[in-house]
Amino acid sequence: MKDLKHLYYFEKLLEDADNELVRKGKDEGLKCIATTCENVPEPLINLPGTFSVRLRAPRSSSLEMGTYYMTSFLCEYSRALLERAIEGGFEFTDCIICPDGCSMINRCVENMELLKTMSGKDFFYEYMEIPMKADDNGLFLYKIQCENHILKPLKEKFGIDVSDQAIREAVKQHNRICELIREIGEYRKEEKPRITGYEYHILTMATYVAPKHLLIEKLEETLEEVKNRIPDDKAFRARVVLVGSEVDDVDVVKLIEDSGAYVCADRFCYGSFPGRDVIELNDDEDALTQLCRQYMNRGQCPRYMNQAKMVGRRAYVAALAKEYKADGIIYEQMKFCDPWAYERMMGTAILRDDYHYPVLSVDRPYSVGTSGQLRTRVQAFVESIEIKKIQGGK
Repeated sequence: MKDLKHLYYFEKLLEDADNELVRKGKDEGLKCIATTCENVPEPLINLPGTFSVRLRAPRSSSLEMGTYYMTSFLCEYSRALLERAIEGGFEFTDCIICPDGCSMINRCVENMELLKTMSGKDFFYEYMEIPMKADDNGLFLYKIQCENHILKPLKEKFGIDVSDQAIREAVKQHNRICELIREIGEYRKEEKPRITGYEYHILTMATYVAPKHLLIEKLEETLEEVKNRIPDDKAFRARVVLVGSEVDDVDVVKLIEDSGAYVCADRFCYGSFPGRDVIELNDDEDALTQLCRQYMNRGQCPRYMNQAKMVGRRAYVAALAKEYKADGIIYEQMKFCDPWAYERMMGTAILRDDYHYPVLSVDRPYSVGTSGQLRTRVQAFVESIEIKKIQGGK
């Protein structure tokens, strides 16, 4: 297929946390609000006068300092973030809002604070408690946490407008990004897709790490380009849904597709499901309550441990696989990621036994690079799917 006009631009954008659009946002006088987890409602950190970035450490190599402070038994994502912070790589941020999605990330951000890795005099850290059950009590907790650890400090420290109207404006901008990403993603359903999983991953990731208003024009142009794109005649050998923990390494999806499997849908942190769901607001209830309820109810994070949520996570993946006509599922988890380790084990067995999908279960490093082991496993998985098709699905 003909190269997408802006793909190289987006790829370059993802090479650095302090990217070109982050610098443009700062030049406009906007405050950069950093977070580490999908459990922070994005519109609340994209209010007028602010923009959000999900922290990542692209092109990581040595993790010596991060490992010194956090040991080698914690996930590489948390160690990579601390390493980058110690190097001064997150100086562009104005604050960090960290939810307790997992204890490892909390420990990472606490170390950033103790080591005084951010030099700004007005810089502050906030730690949120996220509910473990999606019910009325959970919603009450979630809303209070957002008020106390997002809205209140943004107003007091930076003078940000946190009114109901401001939240609705932020939701409107957020929804435009979601609409564009999802519409582009619809072309993954085609028998001969007009966009690769790698290209889609690049576009989606960019929406998490740069001011959203600076992305809209290029995403609109890309959507029109994809609509008129002529797909390749050569089809992938298998279609897979990629499911699991945090994936911000662009090489993960590229390696899978180079091994013959087309990533037709995604359910991972930094992905489009459910992270790019449109938020529906009515005028009968305040925007904050509606926003928190939708984030809580749609959340697929293994932090939610009530039975309905656990069963729902596997049903959600199976529904994605059916909708996007997947032949199999790749369930990945970053090594030493405790929440997703249990979820991957259960999800792999249930999706295989109850939903009858072939499942490849892997743990991986933060930066995959050209991992020969992972490539070999994906290639073998693709071959097993092909053999199953030849044998009539048995």
